[in-house]
Amino acid sequence: MNNPREESRPNPAAILELGTAFWGAKVLLSAVEIDLFSTLAGEPLTADEIRDRLGVHPRALDDFLGALCTLGLLIKQGDRYRNNAEADIYLDRAKPTYLGGFLTMLNWQYAGWGKLSDLVRTGRMQNDRAANFEAFYQNREVLKRFMAAMDGASAAIGPALAHAVDWTRFTSVVDLGGARGNLVAEVAKAHPHLDAGCLDLPPIEPLFDEHMDRLKLTGKVRFHAADFFADELPSPDAFVCGHVLHDWDAEHNQRLIARAYEALPLGGALFIYDAMIDDSRPSTRRNRLLSLNMQLLTEGGAEYPVETCESWLRTAGFTDVRAQPLTASDTLVSGYKRH
Repeated sequence: MNNPREESRPNPAAILELGTAFWGAKVLLSAVEIDLFSTLAGEPLTADEIRDRLGVHPRALDDFLGALCTLGLLIKQGDRYRNNAEADIYLDRAKPTYLGGFLTMLNWQYAGWGKLSDLVRTGRMQNDRAANFEAFYQNREVLKRFMAAMDGASAAIGPALAHAVDWTRFTSVVDLGGARGNLVAEVAKAHPHLDAGCLDLPPIEPLFDEHMDRLKLTGKVRFHAADFFADELPSPDAFVCGHVLHDWDAEHNQRLIARAYEALPLGGALFIYDAMIDDSRPSTRRNRLLSLNMQLLTEGGAEYPVETCESWLRTAGFTDVRAQPLTASDTLVSGYKRH
């Protein structure tokens, strides 16, 4: 006879599925690493053809391809495999919609998540930030892949920001920490009257120049080589600062916002976007996990509540401070310099 207590127990399947979720994530990241989706973008291939083109071992290949099919990333027709619609658009490196740079960055971060327990116990980051940044800026190819990752992370944000703000009120805009200018380029394309600029560290400039040439925006978006904590800032009508503050602690963030306030003219504005913590939004789970990721990677960084960002702006002197959803996971906070 079945025990009534056992019959009333909740099903542990959801717990077990969550506990093994990293299996599927790593299958995707490894497929990007070996460039499987780009290989399949040209034509469907058999397992033997995939093996020959990618130089992989046959032992795990059948299960690897089968797993990608069950994850909905590949489709098998007869003995041939092809990308599904999403993989074809976003995981083929030949397409401008490629998100593989961002997924490659996640693959770099993968090992760090094995140290999450140490973060929880100690509160200390589990990453040699200084060594990683030195490696980025000394190796052009690594830096280029990192910039591509930043573009992937902000792929949906540029068009959203271009429409979320009334840019007719401004004549110029500079993106603080704007990497190779992908986001501000989207704003500039949508609003060609703007004098647009991107501020980042000097080693980024050659990659910025290449990217603007590829986007056919050379001369239309300018690069400002500077350290935004140490060097003089330009004085546009508006600053954008996105996916930057989560790298730093509250003291650094307050200092950067104050520096932006001082550089802006009267009537100027600061627009900050990030995956801010707002428990009323459906993206709360993702943003909480992203905040843990930033704590693993940085000494003082984390995502932060919307109210905290608003208070930073008010403390610096900004008025008319308001927050609004920007994308499914990002919030846009804005403030104006009135006096």
